[in-house]
Amino acid sequence: MTVSLTAATLMCLAQNIYFEARNQSPDGQMMVAEVTLNRVASQQYPDNVCDVVWQRKQFSWTQDGKSDTPLEGAAWELAQEVAKEALSGKTLGSSATHYHATYTSPKWASSKRMKKLGQVGTHIFYKDTKA
Repeated sequence: MTVSLTAATLMCLAQNIYFEARNQSPDGQMMVAEVTLNRVASQQYPDNVCDVVWQRKQFSWTQDGKSDTPLEGAAWELAQEVAKEALSGKTLGSSATHYHATYTSPKWASSKRMKKLGQVGTHIFYKDTKA
């Protein structure tokens, strides 16, 4: 899958990485990027990064009412680097379309259509077998 590297695409993906996984390892951040890009590639989701990121009730940071401006400089720089790598095709090769933190238990995770792929840091990753 090829996603064009525009300023808007980079910003949306970097924000998603930053707000969802800035406390994770670079691999953990890449996994969040891959979930986003795998959704773009799926017919079950919008066909561009920004629409996937801002899709209603998909990522908690987009609906928490807090500022969407990254405040931690080093973490923001890393999120942007990970986003650039992901958009250039340097990924871990995951097919994950979903994840959640280890301290939550969303109902969708126990759905028969979800296949657990593994854990990176404090995120557990899944593939929607219908996506």
